[in-house]
Amino acid sequence: MEIQNLNEKTVSTQEIYNGRIIKVRNDKVELPNGNHAAREVVKHSGGVCVVPLTDDGKVVMVKQYRYPFGEVLLEIPAGKLEYGEDPLQCGKRELLEETGYISEKFEFLGKLYPTPAYCTEVIHMYLARGLHAGKAELDVDEFLEVVEIPFEETVNMVMRNEIADAKTQIALLRTCLLK
Repeated sequence: MEIQNLNEKTVSTQEIYNGRIIKVRNDKVELPNGNHAAREVVKHSGGVCVVPLTDDGKVVMVKQYRYPFGEVLLEIPAGKLEYGEDPLQCGKRELLEETGYISEKFEFLGKLYPTPAYCTEVIHMYLARGLHAGKAELDVDEFLEVVEIPFEETVNMVMRNEIADAKTQIALLRTCLLK
């Protein structure tokens, strides 16, 4: 079997939007066969999500309104990376900001590309154990409710399609395989 070159080469790029969270560009690429094609790319700094697991086997989760879908979603704590920021430090910050918890131990669960066809976002996933409660420090434009749900129930909720958020689903299922 012959190995085919699947790489595309950027020929030109044009930024069409530069926002607070995302940038959007149109690229022209050369395909492996020499033809050209257009690619729309959303540039995003990436993010971190954390599965905070209490000593008694509960997951600390947040409910928050997600404007694009017009509904309140149940998610694990998460947040946007600043460009160049260490993902673990971001995870620690987001855990404290959203839930008030500090963790003694973080375990890397992997990374995921939520929409690789058009977005550069990478989400780094962590499991946090040895939690100590403190006081949440929400951003001024952040409104959420913190809930604790038994771990086994969160996995069942994923399987029943009651948790729609992809990063939450993947991080919970990865944690399930580690337990």
